[in-house]
Amino acid sequence: MKQKELIIFLPSIEGYGVEKNAFLISSYLSDKIDVSLITASKKYKNKFNKNIKLILPKLNFWDGLGRKAKYLICLFLLFKRAIIKKNFLVFCFQANIYCIILCRILNIKIIARSNSSPSGWAKNSLKSFIFKMILGKADLVLVNSLEFKQQLKNRFNIEAKCIYNPLNIKEIKKKSKINSSKIFNNRNTLKIINVGRFVYQKDHLTMLKALKFIEKKVKFEAAIVGSGFLKQRLINYTKKNKLSKKVKFVNFTSNVYPLIKQADIFILSSTFEGLPNVLLEATALKKFIISSNCPTGPKEILLNGKGGLLFKIRDHKELGEKIIYYLNNKKKCKLMLNNSIMKLDRFDENLNLKKHLNEINKLI
Repeated sequence: MKQKELIIFLPSIEGYGVEKNAFLISSYLSDKIDVSLITASKKYKNKFNKNIKLILPKLNFWDGLGRKAKYLICLFLLFKRAIIKKNFLVFCFQANIYCIILCRILNIKIIARSNSSPSGWAKNSLKSFIFKMILGKADLVLVNSLEFKQQLKNRFNIEAKCIYNPLNIKEIKKKSKINSSKIFNNRNTLKIINVGRFVYQKDHLTMLKALKFIEKKVKFEAAIVGSGFLKQRLINYTKKNKLSKKVKFVNFTSNVYPLIKQADIFILSSTFEGLPNVLLEATALKKFIISSNCPTGPKEILLNGKGGLLFKIRDHKELGEKIIYYLNNKKKCKLMLNNSIMKLDRFDENLNLKKHLNEINKLI
């Protein structure tokens, strides 16, 4: 029987990994408990289960603003909600620090889901201090990889619980069969794909440098799928280095699976992650993976290199050599891929959704 309310705090929805997890988790929970969603991204409201009550800003212009502006209006909406009713639990997917501060002031319980390793900014001593002081004030901190959990313990003395991202393999395979535009043209090339926001964290430049490094040794086509402020800079690099005929930039779509299905290998070049959904999805679609050995997630997904190839962060030459290794050792790489596929049950959707519900029931 539904009783106390759960509020999902997700100010900015862009369709990538964090949001995909939020869609799955919130929809599952809404069949078990009363769930409301606070967001400033109205255009994605139809993605959520009809059982979920939406708490949105009245004006539409918030949809076109940046993340920080959306954080601000959603914090106001949360504050406004708390003035009317305090009998709820907050499940925060974004803006953890701000949301925890507000919830502590209002004496409201909060679960903070930390999605990306702090390695990306840990050298900033002020930010690290604030993170250490505040994140641990949440009633529960959830992370999505065991390495991430250990990292929080070692660096910040924060106890977290690991629950893997829920993976629905049947749904991924089903969506991969939907007709999509053809992104590769030549049958006799190695087909490479990358999916991710065009931001510094994803480090697409290292991938492009690797492709430049191998261009005279390997006949390839590459597609980079995404959106973001660095797109034009990356396009300019391909033009300057005469890669434009071999590298294609594809606008991000909510269903990238038919695009991934067309590739031979998937490359992830990030400098840090949490548990990259896209590697799980590529594995579910039986695509061989070459990933940076960034904190956190890739090493865990790829079984410490037994389920795919890992290269040092920002090392474009090593990435290039791994691509060549794949071409020369396809049988070995197929065995590695099979290892990863066999271990995907760790990320099973129902298993990990139930774990979320169990933790929420302890607090709600």
